Amino acid sequence: MRVEHDFKLDFDDVLIRPKRSTLSSRRLVDLEREFKFRHSSTTWKGIPIISANMDTTGTFEIAEAFKKNKMLTAIHKFYSMEEWAGAIKSNQIDGEYCAVTFGVEEAENADDFFKYLKSENLSTPKFICLDVANGYTEVFLDLVKKIRDKFDNPLIAGNVVTGEMTEALILAGADIVKIGIGPGSVCTTRTVTGVGYPQLSAIIECADAAHGLRGHVISDGGCSTPGDVAKAFGAGADFVMLGGMLAGHEESGGKVIEKDGKKYKEFYGMSSDTAMERYYGDIKEYRASEGETISLEYRGPVDKTVQQILGGIRSAATYIGAKDLKNMPKCISFVLKYK
Repeated sequence: MRVEHDFKLDFDDVLIRPKRSTLSSRRLVDLEREFKFRHSSTTWKGIPIISANMDTTGTFEIAEAFKKNKMLTAIHKFYSMEEWAGAIKSNQIDGEYCAVTFGVEEAENADDFFKYLKSENLSTPKFICLDVANGYTEVFLDLVKKIRDKFDNPLIAGNVVTGEMTEALILAGADIVKIGIGPGSVCTTRTVTGVGYPQLSAIIECADAAHGLRGHVISDGGCSTPGDVAKAFGAGADFVMLGGMLAGHEESGGKVIEKDGKKYKEFYGMSSDTAMERYYGDIKEYRASEGETISLEYRGPVDKTVQQILGGIRSAATYIGAKDLKNMPKCISFVLKYK
């Protein structure tokens, strides 16, 4: 048994310290980044914000809205190949700005998925996302190696929260490692299992490990405000993945509920009772639910929320003199809030 005594921080534990800036307007802040990847021969340019691969946020409708801002959507893994084909044919999604998601079991069909789209003369997703709740298993490392050997696509893998496992996944073939265990608004992993890591510190430590190997990281979970997104980028995240901030919108998935004259939308974690019963029929006797189901007041089209998020990041950048996202970690200082 070992106890780590140094402080670990979440987004709520800090504020961004302002300093003199030469930027006279938020318009001068460039939110686009261009990435070269360690293992893939391709590059990507856009705003590195990703809609999470939950069935309530990783939808074709969100992807259609996000591509207008050159933002990414990690499409959830429960769409059929025929549904993918229909979305591509209708120009609902743009392969340059989306990732196809596979879990350990679904990854067995990755070859079939890409062959099917190519046989239909359709464009394919730019990114592959290998997504599991626990990225620390040997089985998952082996899967990353296997998918890397088969495909040249930029490969996203996770989730983990420590530098050494970030390095292991990158060396196994991941280009981008997804960081976060338990910080999501409808994730109960920390209370059910006691496992987790404060998200801000996880980003700082894992980004440092990844960047030393020419890899990249995604901050996945824990952002509930535009300020949190700015903190994630400032901590060194190359990409920020959002779930709860994008739920409840017109383009989001989830059942619509009418109550007392108001409209609500269902939002739940992908390890919740709701998700497991919907997609697997029941909850296996050896598993516990690690997510909850909530109702969010209907928020209308997602465009207004996107505008608020991007505006908040631009404003944060002007407060610290960062001309673009890449320079935010160099310009930022965090101030601890004592509670």
